[in-house]
Amino acid sequence: MKGLSIPVSAQDHSQGPADAAITLVEYGDYQCPYCGEAYPMLKAVQQALGDRMRFVFRNFPISEIHPNALPAARFAEAAADAGLFWEAHDLLYQRQDALSARDLQGYARQLGLDPALLQAADNGAFDARIERDFMGGVRSGVNGTPCLFINGVRYDGARDVDSLVEVLTELA
Repeated sequence: MKGLSIPVSAQDHSQGPADAAITLVEYGDYQCPYCGEAYPMLKAVQQALGDRMRFVFRNFPISEIHPNALPAARFAEAAADAGLFWEAHDLLYQRQDALSARDLQGYARQLGLDPALLQAADNGAFDARIERDFMGGVRSGVNGTPCLFINGVRYDGARDVDSLVEVLTELA
């Protein structure tokens, strides 16, 4: 069983206390239908565990299958630069069927992102960040999305809310 090759740090996109008993890391792809199915489940798990859990999201765009995954990850990173990562993350998963360049421009207006920031993202300004997440995932054994790690250890168990809350509660 593989563990995280890159430990969670302040550079990660995270919600919840840094000193929480549980850290759940998701390697995700904004266009992946399985990630889209996992999104509300992970939100429910976060709500159920509250401050006992820190949730971390890392980019793992599988561009060969999902051509809009990399542009969506770039958009999320541009939003992160403006302090709006989680708003962008949620919006992208809630509107997963609409991730074209035109859609992302509309979301940028909706979030109030500076058009220059979106242009910088389109020009690769955040690609090193995305690549770091992706390669960390590869080194950690990620071979598909969503891929979850609990306290640094890959989790391949049941993916329903009750099962995941039960597993995580045992660690809290």
